[in-house]
Amino acid sequence: MKYNTRNIGIIAHVDAGKTTLTERLLYYTGLIHKIGNVDDGNTTMDKDIQERSRGITISSAAVSTQWKKGEKVYNINIIDTPGHIDFAVEVERSLRVLDSVVAVFCASSGVQPQTENVWFQAEKHGTSKICFINKMDRIGADFFSVLREIETKLHAVPMALQIPIGAEDHFEGVIDLIRQKALYWMDDNGETVIEKEIPEDLKADTDEYRMKLMETLAEYDESFFEIFMDSDKKVTEEMISEALQRVCRSGAAVPVLCGSAFKNKGVQPLLDAIVTYFPAPEQLSNIQGENPHSGETVELARNETESLSGLIFKVVIDKHMGRLAMLRIYSGMIQSGDTVLNARTGESFRISRILKMQSDKTLSIEVGKAGDIVALTGIKDAKTGDTLSAVEKPILLEAITIPAPVIRVSIEPKTNSDEKSFGLVLAKIQEEDPSLVVERDRQTGETLLSGLGELHLEVTLEKMRLNHGIEVNQGKPKVSYREVLTEAMIHREKLSKQNGGNGQFADITFEIGPRENNEMGLEFVNLIKGGVIPGEFIPSVEKGFREAMENGPLKGYPLESLKITLLDGSFHSQDSAAYDFEMAARDGFRTAAVLCSPKLLEPVMEVEIQSIEEYTGAVTADINRRRGIILSIDEKSGRKVFAAEVPLASTFGYISDLRTLTSGRASISMKLAHYALVPDFIASTLTT
Repeated sequence: MKYNTRNIGIIAHVDAGKTTLTERLLYYTGLIHKIGNVDDGNTTMDKDIQERSRGITISSAAVSTQWKKGEKVYNINIIDTPGHIDFAVEVERSLRVLDSVVAVFCASSGVQPQTENVWFQAEKHGTSKICFINKMDRIGADFFSVLREIETKLHAVPMALQIPIGAEDHFEGVIDLIRQKALYWMDDNGETVIEKEIPEDLKADTDEYRMKLMETLAEYDESFFEIFMDSDKKVTEEMISEALQRVCRSGAAVPVLCGSAFKNKGVQPLLDAIVTYFPAPEQLSNIQGENPHSGETVELARNETESLSGLIFKVVIDKHMGRLAMLRIYSGMIQSGDTVLNARTGESFRISRILKMQSDKTLSIEVGKAGDIVALTGIKDAKTGDTLSAVEKPILLEAITIPAPVIRVSIEPKTNSDEKSFGLVLAKIQEEDPSLVVERDRQTGETLLSGLGELHLEVTLEKMRLNHGIEVNQGKPKVSYREVLTEAMIHREKLSKQNGGNGQFADITFEIGPRENNEMGLEFVNLIKGGVIPGEFIPSVEKGFREAMENGPLKGYPLESLKITLLDGSFHSQDSAAYDFEMAARDGFRTAAVLCSPKLLEPVMEVEIQSIEEYTGAVTADINRRRGIILSIDEKSGRKVFAAEVPLASTFGYISDLRTLTSGRASISMKLAHYALVPDFIASTLTT
């Protein structure tokens, strides 16, 4: 086994320095020959016009590069993901296909809300992690404070592999705790790493943290525990390194390194750690899926000789090459000209070209193998989350979860001439980003675009203008409210129509009301006995209720959760049909739901604001004005950190309002916390 491929992602909160770090990784691996900077808008990964102008990553970029450690050359596929919560689906689909992630933290801001989000997303996928504490040169940088936060806020076990030499303006280098050497970066480009003896004043700290590292390894790795406890055995660098590999791959504890990507310090040791401690695809457990026809579990080994399985995690529409499907190959291999199966649609098609992505450049390759991330051209009808497999051994892998949108705007093209291409462009954009929903308002005929946040929609409309030349008029943002029933009742609904020949007949008695703990979706309980309603009509009753939930009784918003218990009923041997029972369920819902004290629910955002002391009063008053609840006010690196919950409806324009309020001295981040009941005095003022 060669074990020489690593599939890694870079995750973090907005502005922790992910893209800058990726740029340095590409520079030191020799893929690019000039270092780009986010502030100058010339980075390799942010190739979109908006990404450059806004200084943020919007869509996850993929790039393949190589790093040589010792005599061995490793292929590293890197995906740089967005840090903004509005692009959570980009992070989710990247994490779904990656084996490991480098979590980047700002040394002065520490663990921020979006860091927590992406960290727990990575946990859900069982991804191996390494932490990189960046911006050690920044004012307020505190490596040890961030170590503590990783432990308390992320419930992780951090293992420092390095400690910094100095901080802020005095950050000079790092001490490698395994090799017990001080590393300094002497030139501006950081290419020359000089090893020296550990400075006298840092020897005690080095001993302390090296001992902590070994104790953690002994706690989480049995073989290392035996070596560590055996006083006759000397612990070698190799032993520590091997134990670190095992612990990192099991996810029990996480290695932590530090540096300053912007100042080109600390990047090469991070590359060494990536290839040393992260698993190769072949070292992971077998891939599991199901046979799309029989539903039986299918298990495939992650090697080239196994039959093909791969997941399309992204669809990109490229100006020059058309539709590109980004594919992570889990097992087997594909060659140009092979016929493969889309397990979702059941259709087979021929692979025309296989491309290796070098961010904005592409390289044609003949073969894609297990562990590779490639782009395929000419794949029709493929969507994010589709499985491609061998025709003779179909497998369906777990799809990618797409979060539900929370905000929508009405949109229309500014000019009539754009009317035709407007629909086509919206369809393209929706293909690329499945978290966007486009629908027509049945009452007004307007086109509604829904997304995960204000910035998400803003970026989408800007993309339509910049990439497709369509100017759009937009309405005011509207919140995607939900409805919920707060009381239960029993209702009988009878449908009986005679219109010559066969009539229509359905009769159902059901209890309708809220689910326990307001769990999501429809809970349908069938208590019909003795065949009073034939079994083949029961699914139609359920279907009727499921469809009726889309329009709540209060203002027509979807119902968040509902429990229906089908108690009794009757049918007519000639006149009853499945559709009659579906209609009876819909009519019964409309009549009964109004009587179950329906209430409106609104999305509530978890908000974190960082500001300076003098604006505390203004920020607090503003949160209260927005119907917000302050959960805590902490101090971090000389700044005030407010944690609050604010209804989404009150957050429109919050970012620019806050800048005005604090003369640009505050930053804000938001994520969806939960849905909560809308106060009656607000609900009465809302129109659909």
